[in-house]
Amino acid sequence: MTTPKLSQYFSNDPPSLFDQLSVTADSNPNLAMSVNYGLNESTELNERESVVPEDVKDMWAPPHTEPGIPPLLTMPGVQSPNDLSDPIRDAVNYLLGETEAKQRKVLSAEDVTQDERGLRQLIECGCFRSAVNLTGRLLTIYGQGQGRCGQPAKHTTHSLQLWFTRFALLMKLGQYDLCQFEAEAFGSLNRSDVYFEFYPEMYPNRKGSMASFSFRLLLAELPSHLGQPKLAIDKLTEMSLISSEIKNYYGSEQANAFEFWQQRECRVNHSLVNCALMMKDFSLADHLMDKMTKLPNIPNDRKRALYSAWGRIYLQCGDVFGAEQKFLESRRSKESNSVADLRDLIDRGLIAVAQNDFQTAYSYFENALKLESANTMVLLNNMGVCKLYTGKLKDAIALFERAVISNPQKGLNESLLLNLSTLYELESSKDVIKKLTLLKQINRHKNDLNINLEYCLKLQTGNKVY
Repeated sequence: MTTPKLSQYFSNDPPSLFDQLSVTADSNPNLAMSVNYGLNESTELNERESVVPEDVKDMWAPPHTEPGIPPLLTMPGVQSPNDLSDPIRDAVNYLLGETEAKQRKVLSAEDVTQDERGLRQLIECGCFRSAVNLTGRLLTIYGQGQGRCGQPAKHTTHSLQLWFTRFALLMKLGQYDLCQFEAEAFGSLNRSDVYFEFYPEMYPNRKGSMASFSFRLLLAELPSHLGQPKLAIDKLTEMSLISSEIKNYYGSEQANAFEFWQQRECRVNHSLVNCALMMKDFSLADHLMDKMTKLPNIPNDRKRALYSAWGRIYLQCGDVFGAEQKFLESRRSKESNSVADLRDLIDRGLIAVAQNDFQTAYSYFENALKLESANTMVLLNNMGVCKLYTGKLKDAIALFERAVISNPQKGLNESLLLNLSTLYELESSKDVIKKLTLLKQINRHKNDLNINLEYCLKLQTGNKVY
């Protein structure tokens, strides 16, 4: 069975912090009202799943076992006794009343087929909490449901993919503690029973890891979301070394396999850059970026994206001159250097912001908006911040409100909501009325948010847990 990629359903979100570079307000409250450095574009590397054979994708050495000694087993189980509730409905009911709460139409786990098709439907609709609840039911079928942690169970590629989906959803929702609690049973996916060799009757002639590479990457990244970026760096460094060893094993004579694992190595290095930025270890981030730009046979568009991201890292540590040099390298990688495109305009706008020239920055972002409507939310956010820092509070509010009205599904994101709520407080003492209006729109247009409503709207919602 083809392994479904959960990332394709998270189309409204940057694939990782690497692509956004300025951590949004939901991951770092101190960066509220800051310019967004991200393009909201996917630079996630295409693994060309259809090109390489299964034995290349699954390549990962199983652990060594001593003859006569029973191997350690992976024995996970769902740890939450109850389904995740809907905090938006609870907040609306508390602040706006039952009548408004009834306007909320969200699919639950009971409203879809109890299988992978139903899970896909929930994810596509953005009903992530309902999707988590459905994964719990599906894992119960595999004997890995609530109360089964520590009990032996047989793994399949599908059951492991369900766990990966569940953990990805929990991380999407910011439920890191629960994710960590349930993920402990998997360790680093280095026990014998998550390899094909353990089940010769089920997977004859197949070798390597049953768990996807993305699953391994998620578990390695998880500590960084729990205030342990150093631990994440250790785990990711080990993954990078193993990926490099596999890449070198294939060598240049097997070009497709070599490139496939080089791309996977780059994916791990992207995550390492994220962790380095969390720790404000700009030296490590600089080293990793230098390493990635020097890899052989990098297409010009990818090299250009790397140099642009590298320049934004320099801006974060206050090195404007260094950022300008990296942006210049990015422009040199263009197929045509004549006309400024989206990346050029945003890079130049960010340089102008760093130089406190907010009017010029606004012009660059405005011109970028005319070129690319897909980045509306990021660009309107940056334009609003520029207006704020030039003393035009009402214009800034108007821009944020425009983003919400033009596309409520994307505009009602956590970063923009926090910015708009902050500006409402600066504008007048009637900010609560406007925030409640935002809550109504959230109720009618958003199936889920990934951070606390009390935080992004600055309202007391009566909910203790999100």
